[in-house]
Amino acid sequence: MSESVAILRRRRSDELARLADEHMQHDLQSEDRDKLKAAASSISLWTTVGSAIGLSVGLYAAIRLRSTRRAFFAAVRAQEKPTQVVFADGRTEAIPDLTPLLKPSAWGDFATYFFASLGGLFLGGELGLAGGAASGSRTISSDPESKKRIETAFRKFRADVLRKEADSLDKGADVSGEMF
Repeated sequence: MSESVAILRRRRSDELARLADEHMQHDLQSEDRDKLKAAASSISLWTTVGSAIGLSVGLYAAIRLRSTRRAFFAAVRAQEKPTQVVFADGRTEAIPDLTPLLKPSAWGDFATYFFASLGGLFLGGELGLAGGAASGSRTISSDPESKKRIETAFRKFRADVLRKEADSLDKGADVSGEMF
């Protein structure tokens, strides 16, 4: 059960981090490690800035939407509204007043702020991640020899991870979490 919740999977992530650190120390030169760290910090910076901008734009959109909704309600409330309809046969029907249903509420304001800022945060974070990945990729691929060493080290790391996973499956590890 503890393996099904991502935050509780510390054992596997610690093991992968240790394995990645070994490959970084043995397969890469110091300038390669510096390039990887610069690329990682670039991704982090772009994602943080993108998330902050997205959150700000989402909050701005929520403020504008809320003020527009309030202005619309004030305009509807101020309008003279018919109270009844007279049909051709002389029958008269009352028209219900829908003004209370259009009134902005605290729950509506909360939902507007929450979902607009969440959407902005998501969109800004994803765009920042894409920009950071492009920037980090340019950092890594600026030197072809360094790029080749980094790719080789990643292939070796990935192969080791797959070997360890295959060994654990051969030893009879529980695969229900992987299957479902």
